[in-house]
Amino acid sequence: MLDSIDTMKRGLHIIFILAAAICVSGCLFKDYPVDEDGLIISDRSACAVLRFDLLDTRDYSALTDELAVIDTLAQTIHAKIRYRADITNLWPVFSLSTDCKLDPKVRSRQDFSQPVQYTVISGNRQVRKTYTIYVTKEDL
Repeated sequence: MLDSIDTMKRGLHIIFILAAAICVSGCLFKDYPVDEDGLIISDRSACAVLRFDLLDTRDYSALTDELAVIDTLAQTIHAKIRYRADITNLWPVFSLSTDCKLDPKVRSRQDFSQPVQYTVISGNRQVRKTYTIYVTKEDL
């Protein structure tokens, strides 16, 4: 009988601690609104591509031996892929500034035989920067 009372007390203590933690976390963190994609709209205005890679759509292996050259002022990205890669069937991978999102979303393979444009939208959704991506094949 005493064991079951002690177990109940421990359980109530755990519930109390969890409830207190939830209340404190709700008070410490600002509630941010979310956009139509369910992403947080923050106060951040920074808006940039930090890294760009291209993957093979067959096995999702990297097709670049060097990092892409990202010019944030000119808003261009220059990437070289291996000479045997199919430039019309690549999967782009972006790393963006915190809370940013990409338009259009990457949902499938992309043909990079011609320059392609993607727009980076800031966390506060007020700054938009369109990057033009140029992909070439490396020399033999």
